[in-house]
Amino acid sequence: MSADLQASVPIRSGDVRSILSIAQPRTAGWVWGVVFGVLAALSTVALMATSAYLITRASEQPPILYLSMAVVGVRAFALGRALFRYLERLTSHDAAFRQLETVRVDLLRRLIPLAPDGLGRARRGSLLSSLVSDVDELQNLPLRVVQPLLTSVGVAAIAVWVVALLSPTAAVGLVIAFIAAFGVGIVVAGRVSASAERSLAPKRAALVDALIDYLGSLDVLIAYGAEESGRRKVEAADRDLTRALTARSLGAGIAAAALSLFSGIAVAWSLVAGIPALATTGTGPLSGPGLAVIVLVPLAVFEVVASVPLAVSAWREVRSSAQRIARVAPNEVPVEIRVDGGTSERMPVPVAPAMELEGVSASWPGASAPALSVASLAIGQGERVLIEGASGAGKTTLAHVLVRFLDHTGTYRLSGQDVRELPVEEVRRFVGLCEQIPYLFDESVRQNLLFAKDTATDAELLAVLDRVGLGDWVAARGGLDARVGERGSLVSGGQAQRIAVARALLRDFPVLVLDEPTANVEADLAGALLQDLLQASGDRTVLLISHGDVPAGLVNRRVRVVDGVLVGR
Repeated sequence: MSADLQASVPIRSGDVRSILSIAQPRTAGWVWGVVFGVLAALSTVALMATSAYLITRASEQPPILYLSMAVVGVRAFALGRALFRYLERLTSHDAAFRQLETVRVDLLRRLIPLAPDGLGRARRGSLLSSLVSDVDELQNLPLRVVQPLLTSVGVAAIAVWVVALLSPTAAVGLVIAFIAAFGVGIVVAGRVSASAERSLAPKRAALVDALIDYLGSLDVLIAYGAEESGRRKVEAADRDLTRALTARSLGAGIAAAALSLFSGIAVAWSLVAGIPALATTGTGPLSGPGLAVIVLVPLAVFEVVASVPLAVSAWREVRSSAQRIARVAPNEVPVEIRVDGGTSERMPVPVAPAMELEGVSASWPGASAPALSVASLAIGQGERVLIEGASGAGKTTLAHVLVRFLDHTGTYRLSGQDVRELPVEEVRRFVGLCEQIPYLFDESVRQNLLFAKDTATDAELLAVLDRVGLGDWVAARGGLDARVGERGSLVSGGQAQRIAVARALLRDFPVLVLDEPTANVEADLAGALLQDLLQASGDRTVLLISHGDVPAGLVNRRVRVVDGVLVGR
């Protein structure tokens, strides 16, 4: 869906919180990652403090015994910083990447009940961005938000405590410098880049949308001389994303400048506070090495806490991605498509009538009025019924109700049993839908058929292709290994429909719903295609949906849909 449309979709805070909760690991590995991160940061600060002490104390030329502990400490903290940093990256990243598996599974769990009708307002680029970019962004919650904040707060508190032992006045100045740096770095920088950071995920999706639209229709755009205008849309989306990234970088630059400024102020304050306390006779409250420690420790601490403004920035991006995921895949299924499984395990033996609808109405998600109203409709076993009407009259709505993509009010029975008492999977085993634009995978003809019946032999596949009129075509293409192209780009509309019906025949649906099978076929070939498809269907019950003319004799009766209301029985 577009950015404007997506922003208008209501979102529940509980959905966002549940997504963020799933994205945050709670494993022992992540806890160890935080521990190692704190130890690595403390090693950095301790290395600076110990080095300052060692150099200053060595200038006083004491016996070497007085320096041995500091020498060992410098080596230990230098090695410890590298070791703990490695262990922190190893454990925390491993925990975050493993948690992504849970996040992706949860997203699919949310999407499956919504498909296909609950995803009708989501554009392909937006959905793809949520499945890939937004989910990947959630890994930054533990890595770039939670862990840096915990590490920075812990190390800053310990550093202030150590400085306070040497000079309480310097410790107060260090605390004030922290508060001022965070105030400027977070508040001011946030005003500059917060809007841009929240818009990054939608703008990335908009760019993906534009690219998919452009590349998917490139042949049509070139044929009608509209390629340049299509390319300009991609360039405009790219410019919008670039501006957002630039604004985010400006905010990050302001935050970095604030940290550098107040780091220098903290060092200057430590000098002002420490020099008067420095004892030239060696008996004062602060020694020369102590002064070096309180002056140089702020530099190391500010290097550690520099991740706080970045963590706040990352939080805005993570939350924006979580909101987009919640809009595309809410935790609760809309009432219009909420379909609960029944208690019966199997369909009864088919009897006449095969299908009955009484007082049925249905709506699309978010619609204010019902899109379909059926007072009464009964279809006998083996009967062929034409559902006709103008485009948008509600014919496809009826098809989606029959396969339980949309929920309904009223009574809908299959072989005398209410579908609400049946599992959804059992209803879809009984009623098969061949959509107006059948989906073909970028694979061979064989693979496009096998997912309907993975145990089918090549002989069975060739036989069913021959039944739908594709036997000679497949032979001319080199057999079942012939490719159909991405979304069936290497086959015609009629051939795609025939492959879809072949899949349905392999699946052996007792009831077959053909939704506008001739919509993408030349008018002079439509009649022959319908005749072939209906003949291939054998003695199955067939509902043929069409807004065009259907030759007489192909169906047993006709039922019309006018403005969402079924006319006739």
